[in-house]
Amino acid sequence: MTIRTRAIGALAAAATVFAGAVAVAGPASAAGRDGVCDSGEFCYYFNSNEAGSISDFTSSMDDYGTTQPTCYEFKGAGTGKGVCVKNNAASVWNRTKYTVRVYFNSNYAGAHQDFAAGAKGNLNSTLKNNNASHQLLVAQPGGCKTDGTNSKLPTSILVYRVGLGRVDRVDFKTYVKNVLPNEWVSSWPSASLDAGAMAVKSYGWYWALHSTRKTSGGACYDVRDDTGDQVYRPSSATSSTSAAVDRTWSTRMTRSGNILLAHYCSTTTACGAWVDGNWMSQYGSRDLANAGQDFRTILRHYYRDIALS
Repeated sequence: MTIRTRAIGALAAAATVFAGAVAVAGPASAAGRDGVCDSGEFCYYFNSNEAGSISDFTSSMDDYGTTQPTCYEFKGAGTGKGVCVKNNAASVWNRTKYTVRVYFNSNYAGAHQDFAAGAKGNLNSTLKNNNASHQLLVAQPGGCKTDGTNSKLPTSILVYRVGLGRVDRVDFKTYVKNVLPNEWVSSWPSASLDAGAMAVKSYGWYWALHSTRKTSGGACYDVRDDTGDQVYRPSSATSSTSAAVDRTWSTRMTRSGNILLAHYCSTTTACGAWVDGNWMSQYGSRDLANAGQDFRTILRHYYRDIALS
């Protein structure tokens, strides 16, 4: 991946997209992924009729991955434990309060089957052992609101898929994990990746709270999926960049109590919008990490008057 020198900011959206009637939602009362089908979770079973090992999810997922150790696997006791979920599930139990749609392809595409809130059932002949993504559907008038605050991470973010001409509501952590490897080099030192994870998360978090942008077709969005904001590519997450996101997920970067709009670009000299104290150099973060600086020191080196909590 070649890092681009760019100024991140809002660009006018030229393509027309539909104003969708469904969006991804994250249940608030579910437990973590532990192989038990708890209230508020959507659960796959390795065997038909809700038998075998369980893989439980608390939100939509655009791609489960295909190989260990990075795939989402069946975690519960029983047949299939440890097997990757993608193309290996036979039945489901939807314990969320939303309809859940299972797709044949990744990124919420292809043939699909819906399961109403509370429903149990076998995947049909098209989707049995051919499940690649699932989406929680909820009516969303206007589609513009976030459940995030300056102290609470948003559950999801509205991403304008410029090339596809549509707006997707994406699980927020999934979004960050599928941006970072497209903005930082995955082989860079962990401190640099951690600093990048913080910048990517903070940038997306800020716009989830503040964006008033709409496509020419009137659909709201928080961020574009290209260099107009941050480059988001579904299924691009790597083990090193995802680990950086996980390590820093509970850390918040603020200025005067507000989530920082964290700008960054490749260098300090070729970035026309650079403002000292508000921008981070991607290559600079690598060099500081190689010099032994941790991610907090790197962030404070570039961003003025920030608090990390």
